[in-house]
Amino acid sequence: MRPYLTLSLLTGILLLSAIAFAQQTPQGIPLKKLMPERQSNRPADTATVKGVPQKDLSDVIRELFNGKATSEVDSITTKPQISVVPAIGYTLVSRLALVLSGNVAFRTGPNSRISTIVASTSYTQNKQFTLPVQTNIWSKDNQWDFVGDYRFLKYPQDTYGLGSSSKLTDADPMDYYFVRLYEIVLRHIGGNFYAGMGYIFDDHYDISQTGNNNGKISDYTLYGTQTHTVSSGFTVNGLFDSRDNAINPTVGGYANIEYRTSTKFTGSTSNWHSLVIDARKYFRFPEGSDNILALWSYDWFILTGKPGYLDLPSTAWDANSATGRGYIQGRFRGSQMVYAESEYRFKLTANGLLGGVVFFNAESLSADQGTHLQAIQPGYGPGLRVKLNKISKTNITIDYGFGSQGSRGLFIDVGENF
Repeated sequence: MRPYLTLSLLTGILLLSAIAFAQQTPQGIPLKKLMPERQSNRPADTATVKGVPQKDLSDVIRELFNGKATSEVDSITTKPQISVVPAIGYTLVSRLALVLSGNVAFRTGPNSRISTIVASTSYTQNKQFTLPVQTNIWSKDNQWDFVGDYRFLKYPQDTYGLGSSSKLTDADPMDYYFVRLYEIVLRHIGGNFYAGMGYIFDDHYDISQTGNNNGKISDYTLYGTQTHTVSSGFTVNGLFDSRDNAINPTVGGYANIEYRTSTKFTGSTSNWHSLVIDARKYFRFPEGSDNILALWSYDWFILTGKPGYLDLPSTAWDANSATGRGYIQGRFRGSQMVYAESEYRFKLTANGLLGGVVFFNAESLSADQGTHLQAIQPGYGPGLRVKLNKISKTNITIDYGFGSQGSRGLFIDVGENF
């Protein structure tokens, strides 16, 4: 999970992650939230690819200490696999941060998909405190999937107004507390299709603002200031997932549609409805190679009503805080958000330890409800991949993103962006 864009210091994340995994079996599960793969595509032995033994950071550490790597296969069972990694980080939003992240991975039955509980906590130089917990629990027969998202944040953060034509000079420092409670239940309906419903609750309270640094009236003030907003209601969800590996896909596709209702009857501050469409596709390019072309579309619309300002679609406020590499979280906000990204992924070493990517994204947001989409804002850059776990194919991702108006920054995380 990405509670915010983790820009961990490279030395700390590499050393601490490698040591943590070296102390476990080679099947230790990475920190990234694991959406389980299809049963017919359980991770195979990835110790050798095209005759070349594969390596990850655990192998590097083992070779340093005893000269031996490992080539064991996936052995996740009903016995939980626990991973914990502390780190010192730096983010565009937080400045220096102390982070403790970990997860528990297990199967509820011999043939069930991997279930996970992922948690982290952090405290930052900007006096931000975050405590997110995400769960993804599969039944023994894989007929049911229970997906939860629970968060508590004390989160001072700038906002820049509404629409994708906003300027960096429109920065408006805000502060608030945030509580999230989501639980969604999905049922297998055939093939790669799932459907279900859920209850979601977002509570922003003790909201305050300083006002625009340039002295102008802030869009937040014009939108309607509130010190407390609640969004409570139900969702209807549809899911298609044919990826061969949900952590680092090489082929297949993914599509998730979520229709959300928030009503006064269920405790919301106002009545409003939204729709999120998340679609991804993965190709080997050129065909037969290990290089991957990954495409992503993420569209987030307020259909009716007026949600609280902080519930509006916004850069990097998707479920995994993944949109908009090249920009600070919350840089663009509005009633409608259209987002697209492409990424080309390739190996730098035949043993899979190092890889690279180049990425390009673009987003456009409207301002108030009923207004048109504004300027398209691009983001782009290169990235480095370091294999954290060769069995699950999880990488440490190190990207440098560029955006408009001189926006730029280093983005480091565990697991692919999408």
